[in-house]
Amino acid sequence: MSMSDPISDLLTRIRNANRAGQGTVDIPASKIKADICRVLKEEGFIKDYAFDEEAKPARLRVSLKYTGDRTPILQGLRRVSKPSLRVYMKNDEMRPVRSGLGISILSTSKGVMTGKRARQEKVGGEVLCEVW
Repeated sequence: MSMSDPISDLLTRIRNANRAGQGTVDIPASKIKADICRVLKEEGFIKDYAFDEEAKPARLRVSLKYTGDRTPILQGLRRVSKPSLRVYMKNDEMRPVRSGLGISILSTSKGVMTGKRARQEKVGGEVLCEVW
C-alpha cells in the first residue's frame, strides 16, 4: 500500500519514538526523508541517521537525541505544507519559528534547507515542516 504523505509519516514516527523515549526509529527511506534528516542533524535535533540501501525495502535509521535526564531535545514537529494544501514562501516572507527557538525546513531549487539559510541564499520554496 502506498502512503499519501511520506513526510508526515516521517514526522509522526519521529514524534512517537521521541515521546516513547526510544533511542532509534526505523523509517522507510526516500531521498527527501534523508534530506530532512540531514537538516535535523545539522541543526542538532537528532543525534545521527543512517541510510540503509542494503535492506529491502530501503530504510532510514534515525538516532534520537536526549539530555542527561532523558528529556527529548526535539520538543515538537509540525507539518506545514500538505498534499492537499501546498504552502510556498518567498525568502522575504519567512518568519522565525517559536521566536527563533525552532527552524522551518524548506524544499527549494537549491535543495532542502532551513528557512534561515534560504533567507541568506535569497531563495524561496515549499515549507515542509517546522521543528522546535
